[in-house]
Amino acid sequence: MPSFDIVSDVDLTEAENAVANLMREIGTRYDFKGSKSTVEIKEGVVTISADDDLKLKQMHELLQGHMQRRGIAPGSLDYQKEEKAAGQSVRQLVKIKQGIDKDLAKRIVKEIKDAKFKVQASIQGDELRISGKKRDDLQETIAFVKALKIEQPLQFKNFRD
Repeated sequence: MPSFDIVSDVDLTEAENAVANLMREIGTRYDFKGSKSTVEIKEGVVTISADDDLKLKQMHELLQGHMQRRGIAPGSLDYQKEEKAAGQSVRQLVKIKQGIDKDLAKRIVKEIKDAKFKVQASIQGDELRISGKKRDDLQETIAFVKALKIEQPLQFKNFRD
């Protein structure tokens, strides 16, 4: 029986490269001269430290731009709440989404079932397995899921006949 998997994976090596390029750019930019703005990445969590809110917003834009150049969609970045640090400086954590969370997986399965495709969808950990009798049904399902308004980037892997 043909099947495929819907996953949401981010290459963390590319994310580390994007952060390294961002730090290099911050070091050369005139508007960041003399500031203590830094960006670090550890285990899929990016920590942004900036002197004030204005620099933090600029660093958001720079981070998204560098991530996109490396093939990481902005929807895979989950911005946490800003924290006040010493003085006027601010710190923010940005988690890189790996895998499909339960709520999103349930929503996708519900949408597929409501569309009455002749496929079975099952949640397996942080990915979805879609199986059906015909290859055409699976291809229609892929097109349908791509058309859904989901911010998190999805990949379709392991297409088997």
